[in-house]
Amino acid sequence: MQKLEFISLKYKPRDDLVCLFRVEPNKISIKEAANTIALESSIGTWVDVKTKKSYVNKLGAKVFSIKGNFVKIAYPSELFEKGNAPNILSSIAGNIFGMKAVRNLRLEDIKIPDKILSSFKGPKFGVNGTRKIMKVYDRPFIGTIIKPKLGLKTRDHARVAYDAWIGGCDIVKDDENLASQSFNVFEERVARTLEKLNQAEEETGEKKAYLVNVTAETKEMLKRAQLVEDLGGKFIMVDVITEGFGALQTLREANFNLVIHAHRAMHAAFTRNKKHGISMMTIADLVRLIGVDTLHIGTVVGKLEGTLREVSEIREEIEAKKVKETKLRLSQDWKKIKPVLAVSSGGLHPGHVPYLIKHLGKNLVIQMGGGIHGHPRGTKAGAMAARQAVDAVIKKIPLKEYAKTHKELAEALEKWGD
Repeated sequence: MQKLEFISLKYKPRDDLVCLFRVEPNKISIKEAANTIALESSIGTWVDVKTKKSYVNKLGAKVFSIKGNFVKIAYPSELFEKGNAPNILSSIAGNIFGMKAVRNLRLEDIKIPDKILSSFKGPKFGVNGTRKIMKVYDRPFIGTIIKPKLGLKTRDHARVAYDAWIGGCDIVKDDENLASQSFNVFEERVARTLEKLNQAEEETGEKKAYLVNVTAETKEMLKRAQLVEDLGGKFIMVDVITEGFGALQTLREANFNLVIHAHRAMHAAFTRNKKHGISMMTIADLVRLIGVDTLHIGTVVGKLEGTLREVSEIREEIEAKKVKETKLRLSQDWKKIKPVLAVSSGGLHPGHVPYLIKHLGKNLVIQMGGGIHGHPRGTKAGAMAARQAVDAVIKKIPLKEYAKTHKELAEALEKWGD
């Protein structure tokens, strides 16, 4: 039986980084498995080594709670380089997922101490800053994604964006796999689409946002972000998982005057399995720490996996019905680090709007792709239907009642239901 030198059930974390793991041991006890995780993710290795000095022991991780399959491990903050997001993940989610000591292992949650929080910038704009730019304060934002996600020529891409904006969308974004393909080159797309944005703003009297995908090799990503800023754009998007946390940090610390939208493409490769991998909760914390301003969180309803509890726990929300304000995950008090605006997207249509606002609140981007472009009369009518659905909920009028005098919403409800 191994030495359980990393088990310290009476330990009280102070300025430690704390991780909650779900552990399924592999032919050993839960204590032995937990000890191995703490060992491997801090100062230990599989065998005693002669190079270890006594002063190293104080930096060892400590297993301080074991309840069923759930294990809490405290990591001294000195183990981590300040302001280095990849270093955090390399430590707490490095080799441990491949160890023979566990059959399954999932990093469910993390608690980041002030010592580490203070070394990061966090979002430049966050919820309030984004609302200030857009001059939208009393309702959810309405967004869409250009569809089809790939294949449109640049002029048609820009026209779809324009139709969505004049129909009532606040936000239009690229999809995760649109980069700078031959049929839609990045530089031309930014220029043409921002021209249409300016036109839509003049015609509607509203602020509009175009979230252009700058995901690319790091230097190219920065070059593309600079072009967006030079052409008067205010928003960009980046696929934070495939781009990488180090590159994301480079983008944030370049200090562009741009709102950064985080698309979570590929996250389900390690977040979907409830027994093994990393939770979306943890990813949400890390990208907020680095400094994105808006983040995909799932839908509760729609086409993508994600339960109400999981989605609700990782987004910013103030529930007016409660005596105390309940600031959920993306708006926890992180000192100088601003809250992040949640984006709900994936298989949504106007009929989903009442449910989403009820459960996720108003500090939200309700983003519909097919649910706008699939409207029987096209993109503009689809955007009008989405805006009408939001207006109805804000006015506390049932959708079916509001649809009696708003034909675009009526057509959407006839197609998709409520």
